[in-house]
Amino acid sequence: MDFTMGEAAAGLRSELRRLIAAEVPDDFLGAFTDDPTDLATAQKFCGVLAERGLLCAAWPERFGGRGASVWEQTVVREEMWAHHEPRGAQYMGVNWVGPTLMRHGTTEQQRLHLPPIAAGEVIWCQGFSEPDAGSDLASLRTTARPDGDGWRISGQKIWTSYATMAQWCFLLARTSTGGRKQQGLTVFLLPMTAPGIEVRPIRSMLGPHHLNEVFFDDVPVGPADVLGTVDEGWAVVQEVLAFERVGIARYARCERLLQLAPTALGERWETLPSALRGRWARALTRARRARLLAYQVVAMQNTGRVAPGDAAAYRIAVTRLDQESAALLTELAAHVADDKGTRRKFRRAVEDHWRYANAATVASGSVEIQQILLARSLLSGTRRSGAAA
Repeated sequence: MDFTMGEAAAGLRSELRRLIAAEVPDDFLGAFTDDPTDLATAQKFCGVLAERGLLCAAWPERFGGRGASVWEQTVVREEMWAHHEPRGAQYMGVNWVGPTLMRHGTTEQQRLHLPPIAAGEVIWCQGFSEPDAGSDLASLRTTARPDGDGWRISGQKIWTSYATMAQWCFLLARTSTGGRKQQGLTVFLLPMTAPGIEVRPIRSMLGPHHLNEVFFDDVPVGPADVLGTVDEGWAVVQEVLAFERVGIARYARCERLLQLAPTALGERWETLPSALRGRWARALTRARRARLLAYQVVAMQNTGRVAPGDAAAYRIAVTRLDQESAALLTELAAHVADDKGTRRKFRRAVEDHWRYANAATVASGSVEIQQILLARSLLSGTRRSGAAA
């Protein structure tokens, strides 16, 4: 089998690496640190990508993209994540907010929201999880009660990344009760400047900006703020989660750090126990496996068909890879000489990877929930095969 993406994708990968080398500081470890210049670096770099049509490369030209293939967009995802996401929070708007608006938004919503996303000028946050509705998202209690021709939203969201800096929130709220809990949910596109919104940061080892509580106190929204059909937001969210789960190319950072390890250790690499180097080789193999699972889901999305089971299988593989590689890399980094050059940067990058990996199995739906989705998909396939037989 040929798993290459073609000459255009290879050329794009080289171009992105040149841009990152020229525009992003060598010691950059993400936009959301205690140093405000890191966020400024990310916002500036988004503008550089947008000017070249690379921020939303696979978007149609009429929406601000350049009509590139989904494989070229995958290259962008991989290179961004491998280099500590110099786009900052833009992956959210690029990977799934924008595509969801293209599929479900009104013409007015597309005109309002897509150009700023394509230009890298706006940050979105996601109003999904609640204190009593995390992996069981459909149990959420944030409500939108009718108010004239609009609604008033009240409730609480938690673990909301980037809420302190976001201009817009992709919010899921309950608009009716009765029937299954997945029914009666609606997606709202809510400006974070609306009256009645309060954001409280949650301190964590991930650094500032990542985790927040958001409180909604009788927040007014109009009919133009509804995405899709009232009470049918669950179908939209299921599509969103499939895009989100594959949109972050975690495997690319794991693979890059694993490949850097022998160089960082230098002569010490040859003195490592053979068992440790064997674990390194197996981790690289698992990184390639996660990459191919991601490509499978990308290919399905390209046909307009997203299978929850396939997205779940990828998610399980990549989050386990995150944590296994983080543990291994931490052990390898202990053998790296602590100098002020490339080796010290490797140690800092591994530490950063370790912090994120600890949250990997609960972000975007826990591994346990992904296992349930995968099992349901496999069982439904078995039933269909049995019925056909």
